[in-house]
Amino acid sequence: MSIPTTQWTPTHGDPYRPVPYRPERMPAAESLARAAELRERMDRRRTVRQFSADPVPEQVVRDAIACAATAPSGAHQQPWTFVLVRDPGVRRRIREAAEAEERVSYEGRLGEEWLAALRPLGTDEVKPHLTDAPALIVVFQQRYWLGEDGEKRKHYYVDESVGIAVGMLLSALHLSGLAALVHTPSPMRFLSEVLGRPANEKAFAVLPVGYPAADCQVPDLVRKSLDQVLVEI
Repeated sequence: MSIPTTQWTPTHGDPYRPVPYRPERMPAAESLARAAELRERMDRRRTVRQFSADPVPEQVVRDAIACAATAPSGAHQQPWTFVLVRDPGVRRRIREAAEAEERVSYEGRLGEEWLAALRPLGTDEVKPHLTDAPALIVVFQQRYWLGEDGEKRKHYYVDESVGIAVGMLLSALHLSGLAALVHTPSPMRFLSEVLGRPANEKAFAVLPVGYPAADCQVPDLVRKSLDQVLVEI
């Protein structure tokens, strides 16, 4: 099924032009059933660090990115860029640069408190997921809009906007049958250099995407219960 699209153009300074919004109201019984199913399916989502090299359907990944791009954003400025990397050579360069930074971090830059927090997860400076997974999605935040003529306009609530988009991306990938990991090597300037991104973009996260390896293992974790995260007033 094709989804009609309209090419976006900057709206800075345009007048307010509301349009009707009349979504069909879902019956309560159906809403309850969908919410329960979604809660159960999302509770099965796990961060995966051991990936199969099997290719994934390209359109599934594109559709997941399109879902992420529907996220709300400050002043609807949509301050994100998703770079889909399948080229093995580029993924290898990203891994080499990421491991170089991670090595410095694990050898002392992180500090003992952070290392202690990571210890139950079994992570270290070796990042095979960056080359084992058949695809990487590198998410960049656009700190400001940059026109073709060099004009700049500030973006607002960029961290919040891109964070929401990444959360929606993770959900879309999981619900489409794929596994993913949010990897945030620090610092991440090398990603702009390797991928040739413009000056207004700053790397936010790297998401390896694929199927879990046949021998995949994950940490034995327990999520907080609803009553530990919900306050009702």
